[in-house]
Amino acid sequence: MVIDRGLHEVSGADIPGILAEAACHELPVFMLSTAGRTDKEAFFEAVRETLPLDPPLGTSRTVWDALSDSVWGGLHALKRPRVVIVWPGVRPTSDAEDDFQTALSILRDVVATLTEARYTGGRPTWLSVYVARASSCGGEAPAKG
Repeated sequence: MVIDRGLHEVSGADIPGILAEAACHELPVFMLSTAGRTDKEAFFEAVRETLPLDPPLGTSRTVWDALSDSVWGGLHALKRPRVVIVWPGVRPTSDAEDDFQTALSILRDVVATLTEARYTGGRPTWLSVYVARASSCGGEAPAKG
């Protein structure tokens, strides 16, 4: 398994290989746990509990732009050239599809802007995000997005 920059939709079966490859290269790995949920509240809670945030997000603040800025700032503040985020067991539902798509959009944007010298002061971060849908009826379905 090669750790590539970008947001990747993978099978849950790929996660052990991703984690092994990241460990081999001593890359920091952040595992988002939303207990399968993809609604805004679950995503914000997982991000607050897992990712470095700068500035920190209060527990009552659920503004997407603030989340994006905070995640970007926290990952940039790590001063690590490569970082991995893994979001396993994702179960989007029709009532949370918009939230899920917004979360993916934010992660894609953070991936893109963390590599640009004009935004990072010449200190880019190569971010790799892996999203794996939970299995249903014995099979894994790749996330759309």
